Amino acid sequence: MKTIENRNYWFSSGYLITFYAAWSLWWSFYAIWLKSKIGLSGEQLGIVYAANSAAAMFFMIFYGIIQDKLQIGKAVITFQSIMMLLIGPFMIYVYEPLLRHDFILGACIGAPVLSAGFISGCALVDSFIERISRLFGFEFGPARFWGSFGYAAATFVAGILFGINPHINFWMASAVAAIFFTINILFKPKHYSQSSPESDNNLVVEKTSTIPTMSEIVSLFGMKKFWLFVFFIIGTNSFYTIYDQQLFPNFYTTFFTEEDWGYEVYGYLNSFQVFLEAACMILAPYIINQIGAKRALLLAALVMICRIALSATLDNVYLISLVKLFHAIETPLFILAVFKYVVANFDERLSSTLYLVGFNISSNIGVIVLSWLVGKLFDNTGYSTTFYTLAGIVLLILVIAIFTLCDEKKAKLKSSLSS
Repeated sequence: MKTIENRNYWFSSGYLITFYAAWSLWWSFYAIWLKSKIGLSGEQLGIVYAANSAAAMFFMIFYGIIQDKLQIGKAVITFQSIMMLLIGPFMIYVYEPLLRHDFILGACIGAPVLSAGFISGCALVDSFIERISRLFGFEFGPARFWGSFGYAAATFVAGILFGINPHINFWMASAVAAIFFTINILFKPKHYSQSSPESDNNLVVEKTSTIPTMSEIVSLFGMKKFWLFVFFIIGTNSFYTIYDQQLFPNFYTTFFTEEDWGYEVYGYLNSFQVFLEAACMILAPYIINQIGAKRALLLAALVMICRIALSATLDNVYLISLVKLFHAIETPLFILAVFKYVVANFDERLSSTLYLVGFNISSNIGVIVLSWLVGKLFDNTGYSTTFYTLAGIVLLILVIAIFTLCDEKKAKLKSSLSS
């Protein structure tokens, strides 16, 4: 009931539902659009994803460090929301013609625009709302539920629109981005339960006095446990991202004789999967609190392995569709466990830097290095061999992580001893 009455929760949910809806309208069919509508090869597809990830690295470093300095300031979010508004006209009038007629230039120009608004914006919005949830008394999971719900609802519509004309998806994304922009302008985070304006001012003073220094932010990069965390992210989430975004959408549509029907069914399935993901966003915090963040991360990696390996093994569209739903379990566990792991093992004031740099940038580094290689492997061997290779690598990293990731109880004990 306290969460329902918390206006910060509802504003935060508004951010998440509109961002993820706008993103889903074009991103859920991005790989299919590049391959089937633009006509890119597997290798070119890998180059596009690598370029996007490279640009995302810059914006995640910028977003993470600046947002940790701003704490709950909205300047970075405002810049990102403006970039979101441009997605429709940019995709139709700039990006698509360039990819068709000058592929390298199109990939180079598209990468920073897509990264600033959405690819890096996703991590920025999540870290911003996670900080709001800690400061103003509600769980991040129930708020993130609305992000998954928005993604699911938009994906359901996106599949239908994509079959008609992908340009409709791009214009719709800009329209929803306009709502996100409006919410950002109106939102002023504060304790609504405190009636006096002086209390709000005291809150700002209290929070700004604990803003991390640049040396504290830089000190993260000298920690062994930070780099072990990065190694785990690259070895699991990077490979899984390549599988899920670069390979699986086109793999799934091969089971249909009519491409348009495949797109529509994939949209329905993706939508249903994200609705399940939304429900799991509510349940996942309780599971993570019971088993701990480290075990939750390992469990999420195990789900990744099962999904990738089963995709290589099964040849029935109904079973493949069932395997796709594993994503609804993996995503909430992984995302929420990352936040819990970061807060348990590092300075929570650096949560934006840790989430954007430690999690998202390390994942993107993996995608940059590996996308082209995986694309070449796919061009030479096909889906089955590529999937088995990815599953084997993630399994190896999972075994290593059992011994290298920090246990929360040990981390808390070391912290108490040092203090």
